[in-house]
Amino acid sequence: MVDTHTHLYLEEFDEDRADAVNRALDSGVKHMILPNVDLSTIGPMHNLHEMFPEATSVAMGFHPTEVNADFRESLAEVEQHFAQHKYVAVGEIGIDLYWDKTYRAEQMQALDIQLHWASEMNLPVILHCREGLDTILEVFRSFSGELPRGVFHSFTGTIEEVKRIREYGDFYFGINGIVTFKKSQIPMVLPEIGIERILLETDSPYLAPVPNRGKRNESANIPHICRCVASHIGVSENECSQITDLNAHALFNI
Repeated sequence: MVDTHTHLYLEEFDEDRADAVNRALDSGVKHMILPNVDLSTIGPMHNLHEMFPEATSVAMGFHPTEVNADFRESLAEVEQHFAQHKYVAVGEIGIDLYWDKTYRAEQMQALDIQLHWASEMNLPVILHCREGLDTILEVFRSFSGELPRGVFHSFTGTIEEVKRIREYGDFYFGINGIVTFKKSQIPMVLPEIGIERILLETDSPYLAPVPNRGKRNESANIPHICRCVASHIGVSENECSQITDLNAHALFNI
């Protein structure tokens, strides 16, 4: 199994970071993708990757909640790292209008710039979308050039939203612990997505799945997510693991 979105480098894991990685490996998670958040997380993310170079890959980007009036300076610093390191994606990037809509225009500009990075470097994108699908699709519509491939991570949308996204490309959809929640609507959307376009993720330390909901999340919880997805798609847990692994390899070239 591959955890295609985990933040094990964050301070929540300062006391047991290596143990958390090893617990994931022991649980059957053979690879973990670490997407960046902001300028402060670049160092810790690279440090963790250097500790476990075979078990982890890194993605570089600037998270939409960190975008402000000075975002271009931050993006310039982020961009410099692509010449120094090997990344499997540009991410995580996107639109987040849940907490604050003040910098909506700046978020759109930052997304467009980073989409162009991905297109120019032939890298996929890891897209964060929280109350932002209309805005992301607006950026897509005005994008000059061919949109890069990518994944809508932590996807919690509807069947209609899956169809809207597919008008712009053959995207993957990251499914995490939310799928296990009692009132989650995601199980009904999974057949529309199809197993061939599902990626497993935790988004740790957030969104721990049942039976660990409410606790700190970590990559070792991927089997719970895999089991739940398999049951709703109508495949075996082993088949779900194998196909989503192939999906992760195909998108991220890992």
